[in-house]
Formats: sequence, structure tokens, C-alpha cells
Amino acid sequence: MIVYRAFSKRFGRQTAVDALSLEIGRGEVVALLGPNGSGKTTTLKAAAGLIRPTSGEVLLGDPGRPAAEPAARRVLSFLPQKVTFPDALTGSEVVEFYRELRGVAPERSAQVLRFAALNGAGARAVGTYSGGMLQRLGLAVALLPDAPVFLLDEPTAALDPDGLRAFYGLVERAREDGRAVLFTSHQLGDAERLADRFAVLVGGRLVAALTAAQLKDRLAERGLMRLRFASAEPALLAAVRAVAPATAWAGEELVVPGGAALRPRVLDAVRALGVEIRGLTAEEGRLDGLYRELVGEKEGGSHPPAEDER
Repeated sequence: MIVYRAFSKRFGRQTAVDALSLEIGRGEVVALLGPNGSGKTTTLKAAAGLIRPTSGEVLLGDPGRPAAEPAARRVLSFLPQKVTFPDALTGSEVVEFYRELRGVAPERSAQVLRFAALNGAGARAVGTYSGGMLQRLGLAVALLPDAPVFLLDEPTAALDPDGLRAFYGLVERAREDGRAVLFTSHQLGDAERLADRFAVLVGGRLVAALTAAQLKDRLAERGLMRLRFASAEPALLAAVRAVAPATAWAGEELVVPGGAALRPRVLDAVRALGVEIRGLTAEEGRLDGLYRELVGEKEGGSHPPAEDER
């Protein structure tokens, strides 16, 4: 439904996206993550047919058509990062304008206004809307056509709780209807909640593509357990490192990296020494931590080993 084949885009000497290959199928939701300037918006605009590839291709639909062709544009609904509408029009008038533009049945206007939680503000001028209300109006417009492809650029930016609920509902319904959804977000909690796969761009290049299951495994490996003790036993660090080699002291806490499956063995090693545990906390790995790690690998490159690693 959405296919990038060695897609590259350069603006003069600046490479925005470099040889991106990625496919999003029917009923699949993919979150495109990356720091500012990583090429996320350029990637979405290429699929929306707003910019042409410098090399490679972007295809939409089934069968796939080049994204710049009118036939490809008819199968998509695109929500830009910043939505703007004429201030003098009401929300309902904006929706009506786009409904007629897309050739959608008249009853659809009331449905999308209700779904986007704009019922109470549909008769008000857009110039009186808050940023969150504008974003919700953008969601209503994006919902109008029965498009099999959704492209959503930072859709949760400025959304209030009602808007977030509307967006979550939009994505869940799109998945159930067999649509392909590609969205960008800096709100990593939204990505964790909604996406089936996660593609990470850094410097215009794809540095990771993970399924939800793979992401769960990666995050499990990056959990932490913190232990505090009644007294510091000299042999404690060596005993725990025999089970979890990356263990280290952080002040008065013993920090043990690793997933939940490792923790019973660590506690057994501590108990074998007869050390009293005064405090224990555990936290699972988070997407933002993994994201920073992937970004660091790309931006920082390899680094020489520390003295005790040589």
C-alpha cells in the first residue's frame, strides 16, 4: 500500500532522505520516529506526492502507482504537520468544502465532526479555535474520504485529551478497515500505543525497523533493577556481576541492567551472601531510551573501548 524503494531526496547539497526502503501493508500502522531534521516530513511529503524523489521511487495503492500521479493521490488522506484553514470559515464550512472537493457523500460531514469531537465548535469561526481544536478539525478533514492510505505528520501535536481520544480512534478504525497508516511523532507514548512497527530515521537514513514484538524484546533487555542494602558487603558486586556483568554501583544503590527474567538469579546471588536488602525498585526499558541509543549510535559512531574493556 505504501512502498519506498531506495527513495532519496536532496535539496541542493543537502540530503534529506538517503536510500530509504520501507513497505507498509494493509491494516498496518507504522510509526516513523527520529530527531528534528531526520527526514520524517520529507518522507511523508514524498508519499503525498508533494515532492518528487531525487532517486528511487515511492508507490501508493494496490497495484502501486507513483505517488505524484493523480490516481495515487486519490487513494490517500494526508494530515500535514501544521494545519491551516481560513479564519472566517466555521469548522463545519471547512469540512463541507473538503467534502465537496473529495466527492464524499453529504452525510459524511456530520459523522467526521462527531468523530473528531468538534460538535460543539462546528458553528464557530476557525479564527477562534485553539491549536488543539485546529488539529482536531484537521483530523475531521482527514477522515472525510474512504482512503486506503493515511499519512499523518505529527498528528498528536497540540491535541488535548478529547483530540487524543479521537486520534486513537481514527488509527484503530483505520487498522480494522485494512488501511495502511504511516505517521510521524515525537510523542513516543503514542507510538508505543498505536504502532505495529517502528521505523527510526537519523540523518535521513533508516537505522532501525522493528516490529512491536521485536521492540518489546529490545526494551525488556534494557530494564533496570535498583537495590539498596543494610550494609555494603565487599563481595557483593563481584557476586552479582557473575550473573549480570553490567552491574555497577550508583551511590548507595546497586544498579542491575537486564530484563525481568534475570532478576530472580540476581536476588539469589545476594541472598547467598546473607546481605539484607533494604530497598528494591525495578523499571522496564522505555522506547525513548532505545530511541536515544539508536540516535547516538548513528550520530556518534563507534567509540574506543574504556580502559577496563581493553
